[in-house]
Amino acid sequence: MSTSTASLKNYRQAPRKVRLVADLVRGKSVVRALALLETLPKRASEPMAKLIKSAVANAKDSAAGDLYVSKIAVNGGVVFKRMMPRARGKGAQILKRTSHVTLELDKSLPKKAKAPKAEVATQ
Repeated sequence: MSTSTASLKNYRQAPRKVRLVADLVRGKSVVRALALLETLPKRASEPMAKLIKSAVANAKDSAAGDLYVSKIAVNGGVVFKRMMPRARGKGAQILKRTSHVTLELDKSLPKKAKAPKAEVATQ
């Protein structure tokens, strides 16, 4: 099986928010995932769609209809630390989080027809 990968590094959104979009497309076919992301009202949906299209372009010998999202991982990236002024001259820390997204596409296997269950005769 040939797999194709693509990665997005230091995407400036918190991993917790990006994981919501990643969980939605995991296990879906590429065509269905792109259709879902097109109508999804989340900020991470556009970069995720670009990432899927990049992985499809990296798949040299497969068409987009044959591929599905086999693995997608969202990990934390660099955290920018900022300060916000608070009362009595103190400062509160603000953490600006980033995400690393790794995507892997695989060829979909043909679906097997389920064999009907044999009925057990009870006597």
